Amino acid sequence: MALTREEREQFLAEPHVAALAVASGNGDRAPLSVPIWYEYEAGGDVRILTGRTSRKAELIAAAGRFTLLVDRLEPTVRYVSVEGPVVDTRPATRADLEHVSARYLPAEKVAGYVDFAWENHGEQVVITLRPERWVSSDLGQV
Repeated sequence: MALTREEREQFLAEPHVAALAVASGNGDRAPLSVPIWYEYEAGGDVRILTGRTSRKAELIAAAGRFTLLVDRLEPTVRYVSVEGPVVDTRPATRADLEHVSARYLPAEKVAGYVDFAWENHGEQVVITLRPERWVSSDLGQV
């Protein structure tokens, strides 16, 4: 059964690890699909952080859009897929990294992770997607 707008936005706002998909721009390769942390508040835009010179960032810049898929298996099988255009790309700040990390890590792990990532992952960018197309469902218990 398809989710209502409120249900799908609330589900996407939860801290799931998303599968990001973006066209590879090359006929001999499938689309790039990778796991990623993201930020979303109901009714707003989706933000991801990634390396400024990563393949992911380059493909998103070339395609101008991407898709995120989040799912869960319990208490019911539920998923939300959101696709749309990129509406902003900007350099990431340490505060951006702290904010997204706090969604996924226990509070006592955030500072250590942020220190490591800020020093070792290279320059990051925040890429913002404006939700345009949604696919969602709750398949019930299995």
